[in-house]
Amino acid sequence: MPDSRSLPPVSSPRLAGLFPLPHLGVIRVQGADAASFLHGQLTQDFALLHQQQARLAALLNPKGRMLASFIGFKRSADEVLLLCSRDLLAATLKRLSMFVLRAKARLSDASDQFQYWGLAGPAAQALLPAQAVPWNLACSGQASVVALYPADGQPRALWLAPLGEPLPCEPAPELQDAQHASQQAQQWQWGEVRSGVATLSAPLIGALVPQMLNYESIGGVNFKKGCYPGQEVVARSQFRGTLKRRGYLAHAAAALAPGCEVFAQGDAEQPVGLVVQCAAHPAGGHDLLLSLQVSAAEGALLADGQALTLLPLPYPLLEDI
Repeated sequence: MPDSRSLPPVSSPRLAGLFPLPHLGVIRVQGADAASFLHGQLTQDFALLHQQQARLAALLNPKGRMLASFIGFKRSADEVLLLCSRDLLAATLKRLSMFVLRAKARLSDASDQFQYWGLAGPAAQALLPAQAVPWNLACSGQASVVALYPADGQPRALWLAPLGEPLPCEPAPELQDAQHASQQAQQWQWGEVRSGVATLSAPLIGALVPQMLNYESIGGVNFKKGCYPGQEVVARSQFRGTLKRRGYLAHAAAALAPGCEVFAQGDAEQPVGLVVQCAAHPAGGHDLLLSLQVSAAEGALLADGQALTLLPLPYPLLEDI
C-alpha cells in the first residue's frame, strides 16, 4: 500500500490571477515561407494555420523521439512564434536553422522582445471568447491570448505581447518581490501539471515519442499532414499496434526531478517510466506528470524510493483517430 504521505490532498486550491512564466522562451520565424517551413519540420499542421488558432506541436528526431515541444501561432501572415522551454531553446533554434536551406524563413531567439504571462480563473475568462476551446487564439490589443487546457476546472490562458504593452490586469503587489514572483511561477507550474499537458524540458530530450505524453489526444499531432522528421515512427505507433506507454498524472510526498526513473514495486531493475514534470501542490506534497508503461499503471509505483499515487487524467484519451 502507498505511504499515507504520498496520498493527494482531499481538495485542491484553485488557481486565479496573473502568473509570471520565466521558464518559457520564444523562437520567432519570419518570412514568406515561415509557416510552410514549420509544417515540414513539426508534428502539427502549420500550412493551414489561421490567426484564430494556435498549435501544440513537437520537433522530433528521425526515430520519432521528441527534441522540443511548442505552443505556436501566427502573429501575421509571415511571422510565427514558437514558445518552448527556455532550457532547450538554444539547441532547438540551432537544429531548426540547419534545415532552412532555401526557404524564405529567418529564425531567431526573440525571448527578450516579448512579455508572457499565464492567466487563470476570471483573468483568463475576461480575455477568451465564451466558447473558447484549448488552442483557440484571441487578440487583445497587441497581445495574443491562447486558450489552454483547464486545471481542476479553472480556465487558463497564455498571454504574450511585445514589451511595453499594458498587462491585461493589475499584478498583485507582491509580484514586485522576486521571492513572491518565484512562488507564483511555481503555482503556475502546478496548474500545468494538473492540466495534464506536458512541456518537454532538457532532461527528457530524445526520450519520448509524442504519444507517450498523450499528444495525439490533446491536439499535438496531425496524422493527415505531410512528411516531417520522425513521422513514420509516430504513425506506426498509432496505427499498427496498441500504444504501450502513455502520460499519467500522479502524486508523491516529495519532489522528483524530470527524468527520474519510475519502477514497479518489487522490481528495482527495470524502469517502467519517467518523471516528466513535477510541481508542489499548494496543500502539500507534489503532483507529477509521468510517462509510464500502460501495463504498469495498475500496480504500485516507486520513484527515488518513494511511493507514487496515480490520479485520474483530466481529459479523455482518443481511442480512434
